[in-house]
Amino acid sequence: MNASSRLTALTRIGFATRGLLYLVIALLILRTGRAEDPSGAIEYLGQGGGQLLLAVIAAGLTAYGIWRLADAALDIERHGTDRKGIMERVGAGVSGGIHLLLAAQAVQLMRGAALSGDGTQEGARTAMQLPGGSALVLLGAAVLVGLGIVQLAKAAKGSFLRYLDPSMATQAWVRWSGRAGYAARGLVFLVSGYLLARAGIEQQASEAGGMARVLSWLTSPFDIIVGAGLLAFGLFSLVEARYRRLHDVPVDGAIRRVTSWR
Repeated sequence: MNASSRLTALTRIGFATRGLLYLVIALLILRTGRAEDPSGAIEYLGQGGGQLLLAVIAAGLTAYGIWRLADAALDIERHGTDRKGIMERVGAGVSGGIHLLLAAQAVQLMRGAALSGDGTQEGARTAMQLPGGSALVLLGAAVLVGLGIVQLAKAAKGSFLRYLDPSMATQAWVRWSGRAGYAARGLVFLVSGYLLARAGIEQQASEAGGMARVLSWLTSPFDIIVGAGLLAFGLFSLVEARYRRLHDVPVDGAIRRVTSWR
C-alpha cells in the first residue's frame, strides 16, 4: 500500500472518528442536557477509553485534516472554480484546520495536559487585542455565517449524496440522516456566527462561542432539535467512513518531487 492509499485509509478512520464525536455530543445534550463541542467530546471519550482510543482519534483526525486541506488546495473532490466550488474549498480548508487542532488536543490529553477553553471565544479574545480586532472578529463571523448557509444548502439540495457509493445514496434513511445532520450543523454555524458578530460589535469576547456555547444558548426545544440533528450527522459520518468515494491525495508524487530536489 503506497502513501496515498494509507492516507485514504486513515481518512476513513477520520470520518468514523468525526461520527463518534458527534454521537457523543448529541447523546450528552439529549440525555443529560450537557452541552459539549468536539473538544469536550474528545475529553469525555479519553476519560473512558484511555490512551489507545485517544491515539486512534488523533491519527484519524490528523489524516482527515490533511485530506480536507489537500481538497482545499488541490480540489481533489472536484468542486470546480465557480463561486459555489470556491466556497466548498474554503469550507474544506477551515474544516481541515479545525480537525488538525482537534488531533493536537487529543495528543495533549494523551500527555496529561488540560485543554484550554472555547476555541472560538479564545480566538475572538486574541483578535480583539490586535489593531482592527473588532473588524477581524466580524470577518470571522461572516465566514461562519457563510459556512452555515453552505451547510443548509447541502441539506436542502442533498448534494452530499454525490460523494457516496450509489448503493447507499439511494437509501432513504441515509438521505434523511444527511439532510438533518447538515441542517443542524448549518444552524450551529449561523448561531455561532451571530454570537461572534455580537462579540465584535460589543467588543466582548465572552459573547462568542462554538458548538458548546450554541447548544447551551439555545432554549428548549431548539437545543433538543439541533441535538437530534447532530445525532443524525454522526450516523451519516459513519456511513461516509465506509461508503464515501474518496479521491487519493497525490502524496507519492509530492514525496518523489521533494526527494528529487536533494
